[in-house]
Order: sequence, then C-alpha cells, then structure tokens
Amino acid sequence: MRIGFIGLGRMGANMVRRLVQDGHEIVIFNRTAEKTTELAAEHAGIVPSYSIAELAAKLPKPRAVWVMVPAGDATEALIEDLLEHLEPGDTIIDGGNTNFHDDVRRHGELAAKGIGYVDAGTSGGVWGLQAGYCMMVGGEDAAVLPLEPVFRSLAPEDGYMHAGGPGAGHYVKMVHNGIEYGLMQAYAEGFEIMHASDYPLDLAAIADLWGHGSVVRSWLLELAARAFKSQGQDLAHLKGYVADSGEGRWTVQEAMDRDVPAPVITLALQTRFRSRQDDSYSGKVLAALRNEFGGHAVRTE
Repeated sequence: MRIGFIGLGRMGANMVRRLVQDGHEIVIFNRTAEKTTELAAEHAGIVPSYSIAELAAKLPKPRAVWVMVPAGDATEALIEDLLEHLEPGDTIIDGGNTNFHDDVRRHGELAAKGIGYVDAGTSGGVWGLQAGYCMMVGGEDAAVLPLEPVFRSLAPEDGYMHAGGPGAGHYVKMVHNGIEYGLMQAYAEGFEIMHASDYPLDLAAIADLWGHGSVVRSWLLELAARAFKSQGQDLAHLKGYVADSGEGRWTVQEAMDRDVPAPVITLALQTRFRSRQDDSYSGKVLAALRNEFGGHAVRTE
C-alpha cells in the first residue's frame, strides 16, 4: 500500500522503516524538514513531501494518512490542516495516545464530511522496529479493514486486533498503559527494598534470574536488568522524576466513572506525582525503565 505518514519522532520514523521493509510505500511529512530528507534517503519506498498539500497530492485516492504527533492540540491542529486537502472517502489514522472521548467526537465530525477515522493504539516503544508493535485498533469496518495490511505489517504475529468501534483502540491502549503503571511501580518498589538491604545484592543478576522461570518474568524485567547493567544499579546519575503522558489519569478516571476499584493503578499514578516533588530510588528505576523501553527523556544530575 501507499499511505501518508506525518510525524517522524522516536516511534514514527521506525514505524515508517518497518512498513517499507514489508513492501509498503510511505509518503512522509514532518514539521522539521531535515528529518524528512534524512529518512527519505534511507529507502526508495520512502517518498518525501514538504507540505501537507504535497503529501496529499502524492497519495492515490482514496487516501490514507497516519498521524503520529503528540495527542491533544497538536493532533487537533494537524487534522484541521489535513481536512483542507482530503476528500470524501479518505481516511485519517491517529496513532498517538489520544483520549478515546476525543476519538468518538472526531469520528462523528469527520463522518459528517465523508472522511473515515481510525484510532490505532500502538505499543512497542523504540524496540518496535525489530520486535513489532502491538496494534489495538478502533473504528468502523469500512475504514479499518482496507488498512489491515498496514497494521499487520507493523505488528508481530498475533499482535494486531480490531478492538471495536470508534475509540475502542485508544481505550484498550489507555487501560494497557494504566496496567503498565502498576507493573512498573511494583518492580520499582521491589528493587528499592533489595537496594536498601544489608545483603550486597546484584540487582542486574537478580533481574536476569527472575527472567528464567519465575512467575514475575516479563519484558519490563529484562529492561530492568539492562538498565542496571548499563547505568549501574545505584542509578546515581538519574533523578527520580517520572512524567505521565495522560493514559494513567484517564484509566483512573474511567475506573471512577464505572465504579471499578483500581487501587494499584491509582496509587502508581499518585507515586508519579510524588516523584516530581522528592527524588527517590524507585523513581530512578521508573525513569530508567521508561527510557529503556520507549526512549523517553530522563533528567540527570
């Protein structure tokens, strides 16, 4: 397929690379023109464009354009710009971490103009190029099904799901990230206990050990071992400041709206807030993990 792709950040550029490796042609655009030029030079299947109008002109009809920019105002503004160059029958895919309520609203607004809308929850971080991205997709069949070759190229085997109607993809991704908060917090607290122990424990070796047959083995645990090995188990150069990108808050709000108790996710979210006030070792572990799996920025001493 030939689709448009806007936003060549940490994940976006690697998603383009994975798609062209599987035979797709991607017309790219980025606010920073240098990124567009650099990425297009890597592969003949990557077609540069330097305006949204140029991108739209280089796509076959009906067009499909993937938007991979920060959720909120940036995505809203970009969609408004896109609408000036799209026609009925075209489709916009939002691959960012958008609030599912915004997806439902956008779907209605775009449907009134004859434009399809797909919300694509995407997990995999900076490792997705090699390992693939878990794709949680929402939208009507008419918009989603023609794009399944793209979703299947991005995903590893069994890593793509059409979760439901408009907003369902980002809803599932929201809860996924809420669970992630709780898992990361449990690991961080456990390693802090061991770090404070009187025993001279090798935390990297323990993380490796638990990856072999234990009930707490996971990819996050592998990343913990990697972080301890590469950065030292004291993580002395990191500040225990942990940001959140919204999904944890939305998960907690949804739990409250549905009268569902979610104490672990809620406390994990509150701990991230606390990390911004006082430095802590568990915060350092969280920061290191986010940097390892997603390339998220960290604060150093």
